[in-house]
Amino acid sequence: RYWMNVTPSDILWNMSDTAWAKAAVGSIFGPWFQGTCVFIHAMPQFDPRAVLNTLCTYPVTTLCSAPTSYRMLVQHNLTSYTFKALKHCLTGGEPLNPEVMAQWKRQTGLDIYEAYGQTETGLVCANMKGMKIKPGSLGKAAPPYDVQIVDENGSILPPGKEGDIAIKINAKRPFTFFNHYL
Repeated sequence: RYWMNVTPSDILWNMSDTAWAKAAVGSIFGPWFQGTCVFIHAMPQFDPRAVLNTLCTYPVTTLCSAPTSYRMLVQHNLTSYTFKALKHCLTGGEPLNPEVMAQWKRQTGLDIYEAYGQTETGLVCANMKGMKIKPGSLGKAAPPYDVQIVDENGSILPPGKEGDIAIKINAKRPFTFFNHYL
């Protein structure tokens, strides 16, 4: 709800491969809980021109794709394309470099909201719609997680210090959190 920022009047195109947990979260559960329409486009392989032409032809309001896709898209003159309805862009699955984020914004006028999660946890941190995006940052903890950056001893670090991502677990751990590996 907070990261995708979709409503029943939106159309979401999540380009994640169906083998990724991101496909379940971004094409089924996330949009389903919000009553959002999901756009599907079968492409045998990623084709930047086909993606750009699709965004110009269909009223997709929200695009979610891996950073690699955005890196390939910004290699084209995006100012020569007029997207029909696109207003919100999302990414996750690998780091998005600040240069691509800046090129996308410069050429489309749209920000890319990055998120971090895992198959075992779902969305953990994200740049939520309306937040000021700090390039290279994963934003803030997504509900219901209590996320901190810790050192090798598990001590919480102050803002701006590099460390490991830690999620506080209690007896009622978030329902999306896995129990253990077998």
